Amino acid sequence: MSFNAAHLQVWLGLLAASGILYTTCLVVYRLFFHPLAKYPGPLLAKLTDAYMLYYAWRGDRHLEFWRMHERYGKFVRFGPNSLSINSNTALKEIYGFRANVRKAEFYDAFVHPAPNTHNARDKDLHARKRRVLSHAFSDGAIKEVERYILGNIRTFCEGLGDYGRVNHENKGWSSPKNMSDWCNWLAMDILGDLCFGKAFHMLDRPDNRYAVDLVGIAAQRHLLCGTMPIINKLSLDKILFHKISAGRAKYMAYSRQQLTERTALGDETDRRDFFYHLLKARDPETGQGFSTPELWGESNLLIIAGSDTTSTAMAATLFYLVRNPATLHRATAEVRAAFHSVEDIHQGAPLNNCTYLRACIDEAMRLSPSVGGLLPREVLQGGITVDGELLPQGTVLGVPHYAIHHNPAYFAEPFRFVPERWLAGGEGDEKALARVALGAERVLSVFDRPARVYWERVGRWAGGGVCEEEYLKCK
Repeated sequence: MSFNAAHLQVWLGLLAASGILYTTCLVVYRLFFHPLAKYPGPLLAKLTDAYMLYYAWRGDRHLEFWRMHERYGKFVRFGPNSLSINSNTALKEIYGFRANVRKAEFYDAFVHPAPNTHNARDKDLHARKRRVLSHAFSDGAIKEVERYILGNIRTFCEGLGDYGRVNHENKGWSSPKNMSDWCNWLAMDILGDLCFGKAFHMLDRPDNRYAVDLVGIAAQRHLLCGTMPIINKLSLDKILFHKISAGRAKYMAYSRQQLTERTALGDETDRRDFFYHLLKARDPETGQGFSTPELWGESNLLIIAGSDTTSTAMAATLFYLVRNPATLHRATAEVRAAFHSVEDIHQGAPLNNCTYLRACIDEAMRLSPSVGGLLPREVLQGGITVDGELLPQGTVLGVPHYAIHHNPAYFAEPFRFVPERWLAGGEGDEKALARVALGAERVLSVFDRPARVYWERVGRWAGGGVCEEEYLKCK
């Protein structure tokens, strides 16, 4: 017995010594001999992804990217094998069509039950999915469902602010509303109509609004597990972030339910929504469509990406406009000059010609991008040169959206809301606007359209109530 105990102590001692030696060697390698060792960054970040995991959990990862670039400069090492580059040149060279990169392991955390257009890391698979999706997101397909966008905006306007029922205790103002919530509900209802053949009725039925929270929880889980991939590989989120993991499971059940109900309809519906086209679409090169798991994957993408990007654009634009009365006045005047009535507002030349409104939305999305962090890419064999720096195969890199949008090298007074910078002759740098880096840009651009129509209609609709002149007097 004593012999066995002595041997056990020896083996445990060897194991502990081996662990200490391995950790020491790993620390020394990552600090002094790693290919990224020359790049500055927080000491802990050079050693472990747990550094950025903390900020992802805290909810200010995008701000930490900005703080790091303010301290360390253009190139920042934010993980043992990860590099953040705050430059417009990097945007083009990393996210350009011919860039020698692919989506990083970060995206594997989003895959369930099958890769979708957003998280497919294989370039051939991604290309096939895009070809199939092109049918659902063609201009003709979008025009067919525009009336459902407008219908939901009508419901939104009718429900806003107790319109026509002014609370005299509030000195003539209606009761306050949390516009972030209202924009979320509008975006989800539009999404339901456009994708699943039905509105989710969040605007008019409070008991349906729980799904918005599920979407947020699912997105948070994806970010946490993507930031430190080992958590996703070993399913450690169920231990470390139990409540978030449980919430994500509820979201997956919700998205599966939406897919099941929509596929049960098949072609027996009076509307040609996005899933109508997805169910019928075939890859022109292979003749293949989407399998059921793939449809579920696309369902997850549409719900999360579609609702979040649209609601962020709407809420951010509202936030900045009401705090800048002169800008609000000019945007409202442009809308009212372009349309004689609310019912005239729809996709077309008059809407596209509202350049100041477009500038307001672009400026709001610059200040408050829906993706505040970066979209990581993994360098392929042969390496890549970014902003004059040769980076080896396997390096994970990207451009942080919030940081580059607030980079004074590209935007004068970067924290000010100045829509004029996006007008002809303005100093806004389109090459530094990170929307070009969004992997599902075609999908996301579709959901940008409701934001524009929304603002046109709300601006025009406001003419029936308190106009901007009265607003300015109250201010």
